[in-house]
Amino acid sequence: MDVAENIHRFPMSEPVGFAYPPCYREIQEKEPLARIRMAYGMEARLVTRHADVRTVLSDPRFSRAATVGADVPRPTPVLLHDTSILSLDPPEHTRLRKLVAQAFTMRSVEAMRPRVEKAVDALLDAIEEQGPPADLVTALARPLPLTVICDMLGVPDAQSDTFRGLAHTMFTGTAQSEVETAVVQMVALVTELVAERRRTPSDDLLGRLVLARDNDDRLGEEELVSLALALLVGGFENTAHEIANFAALVLRSPAHLAELRAAPELVPSAVEEMLRIAPLSVTGGFVRIAVDDVELSTGTIRKGEAVVIDTQAANLDPAVFDDPTEMDFHRSPNPHLIFGHGAHRCIGAELARVELQVALGSLLRRFPGLALAIPPESIEFAGGVLRGPACLPVTW
Repeated sequence: MDVAENIHRFPMSEPVGFAYPPCYREIQEKEPLARIRMAYGMEARLVTRHADVRTVLSDPRFSRAATVGADVPRPTPVLLHDTSILSLDPPEHTRLRKLVAQAFTMRSVEAMRPRVEKAVDALLDAIEEQGPPADLVTALARPLPLTVICDMLGVPDAQSDTFRGLAHTMFTGTAQSEVETAVVQMVALVTELVAERRRTPSDDLLGRLVLARDNDDRLGEEELVSLALALLVGGFENTAHEIANFAALVLRSPAHLAELRAAPELVPSAVEEMLRIAPLSVTGGFVRIAVDDVELSTGTIRKGEAVVIDTQAANLDPAVFDDPTEMDFHRSPNPHLIFGHGAHRCIGAELARVELQVALGSLLRRFPGLALAIPPESIEFAGGVLRGPACLPVTW
């Protein structure tokens, strides 16, 4: 099957509110392997159909390791380092992932739920004490996942705000020098944390990684710093945006708000549905390079071609989801791909689920009269790789 030969500038459009741009649905229907040019690097193929995205995510012929280099298409100026877990293929990727996998299993994360609930309650106490209006982005969405991941890794409270600011710049900075400076500073801070664990051993996740490096020789020094950095940065930025997205989605829809208030047991399935439908990004998932010809359901990806997956479009694929643009808290099954699929599936998926469930459920329970303090159409969204409300004023 031949693929389209038009070259599209990517991303092609921005969402309006929470509506994913229709042009991507059109691409999915007419050019499922569209040719695109991203902000940096060479051309790529954009994969948009659910079945094809799953294949790209799970087929070892699509390599992450081959994406290390300046010519690989990407949405930001940040280049992948060859020791990053994000740029490794099995078996090297498997070796590193096993070192931290136990901390992120469903059982381990469920054991953390009381700590997450305590953190949420403390943030909601502060919101209630301040009184309305309150900005849910600064008061809840951003501090909660930062608190949780810093607690797991053992980052001191005094340094958490510094990490948050640098990570935010890494995701939202537009000038290459600005982003590169933030990366260098973040690496220096993580390196110092590693040195501190050597001076004062601890049982937190970072302390255990240092032991794996020094005693068991299971990872190199650069791998240690890179892995800790990936966990720290990846552990809160996405979840922070989604907490704000989910609060906005519910509060702008009286019917869905009433539904959750009447049946709070729906919160877990509501979280899954909002994970599916909220447009978290329009810049595509991580790039992969085909190391062999691969036949997808919609055409052939040739050896050496770069591939970008559009997870959001896949999550709206009408071949998989009935009424895909409608938000249905009873949707089952719900095989969304927001956390990826295959070897590189987000290791923090279960942790994110717990944080999102606790944040949304506790928020609605604590404030029965919670409502937006601004018209829904006035919500402004933060730019960058990830997308969520820049602020979300609420009253109660």
